[in-house]
Amino acid sequence: MSSRKILDGLQDALAHAQGEKGRGTERRVKVATQVDVRAIRQRLQLTQQEFADRFGFTIAAIRHWEQGSRVPEASARVLLTLIARDPNYVLETLEME
Repeated sequence: MSSRKILDGLQDALAHAQGEKGRGTERRVKVATQVDVRAIRQRLQLTQQEFADRFGFTIAAIRHWEQGSRVPEASARVLLTLIARDPNYVLETLEME
């Protein structure tokens, strides 16, 4: 990578940090504010433990989410939304390790 490209990137980062618009394209994604974890899990016909194991959550997190005592963080909501839409794709992707 040329030093010019590095300098351009640094200038873009500085402009962004200062609230200015840089040369890059900014993309924003809408993350669901609520996800019905129980409905997703039941549709897949999995126990809480199976769902947690299969998708990398803790059983405690599943219980808290389903009881409504906690709300999944944004990143977990993204994964849960993907699981709801296409669980097989998520499983195939996770198994690529």
